[in-house]
Amino acid sequence: MSAADPRHWGQVPVFDPQSGQVVVEPTGSGKGYWVGAPGVYYDVESATFYLTYRVRRPRGVEPDRGAEIHIARSSDGIQFEEIWVGRKEELNTTSIERCVIARSDSGAWRLYVSYVDPEDARWRTDVTEANAPDAFKLADCRPVLTPAQLGVEGVKDPFLFRVGGMLHMIVSFATADQSASHDELHGTHDAYNTGLIRSRTGLATSVDGQTWNWEGEIFGPSESGWDCYCARIGSVWRQDGLWIGYYDGSADVSENYEERVGLVCGSDLHSLKRMTPDGPLMIQPNASGALRYFDVVALEDRTLIYYETAREDGSHDLRVFVAPAV
Repeated sequence: MSAADPRHWGQVPVFDPQSGQVVVEPTGSGKGYWVGAPGVYYDVESATFYLTYRVRRPRGVEPDRGAEIHIARSSDGIQFEEIWVGRKEELNTTSIERCVIARSDSGAWRLYVSYVDPEDARWRTDVTEANAPDAFKLADCRPVLTPAQLGVEGVKDPFLFRVGGMLHMIVSFATADQSASHDELHGTHDAYNTGLIRSRTGLATSVDGQTWNWEGEIFGPSESGWDCYCARIGSVWRQDGLWIGYYDGSADVSENYEERVGLVCGSDLHSLKRMTPDGPLMIQPNASGALRYFDVVALEDRTLIYYETAREDGSHDLRVFVAPAV
């Protein structure tokens, strides 16, 4: 259908992933050298973009896995300058994954952090506060959502937004797919990479950003499709009276870390439907085809789409594609 069709609502940007502009380069060449998992916050008061992203290296290359989380600042959403770095040693963790920065009503800055709990080896999500976006201390993190609290095997990768003043947080959470011991699930400090779980999308809500109410699953893996192992929504936005979202999908554990992008749509967050049952929405021809961790900032004059994607050598970089306003 044409983009001008007056009865085709909820059309989303579909583009060549190679055409996006590289925002951050990986630290090395080859599989396991990944930058990405972007979380983007646009501060209306200062007209400034704040970007969080994870830096990862292969296992065995110190500091390996998700060793660092960075915060960068930009006036145009394309060219960023780094202003802060947090390292996994500050949390005594084996890995940090997607984080997100936001400003509270009081003016304080908050960083929501997902990382592997050093006590039980399960992914969890915490928050830390600071008076400036370059002043966070990871050692001050306190729990927001934990696996023990939710009765799941991991909870991570927050995406934050407001609806009518109420804070909403979309997260990835893992549930056991078969009977398995704690060591089988968490011995490697990454249950998502065992093949023993299913990766789902859940929702939590909060009035103050500190205490969160778990509303449960809002989107899950398909029964037998290209996304039957992982269905992780990375971002949502409002368009034509609908909720639209990009999600990461994979068929089995062999595609963990190398997910591809799908599309969801619904009239509310509890009735999201997959719009891509037969295959990914967009194709990245490089290496594994990884195209994941989308974050969308829809402004009045343009839409900025951030994502992590595979390069020819198997590494991942972080890119932005600028599309027309939605």
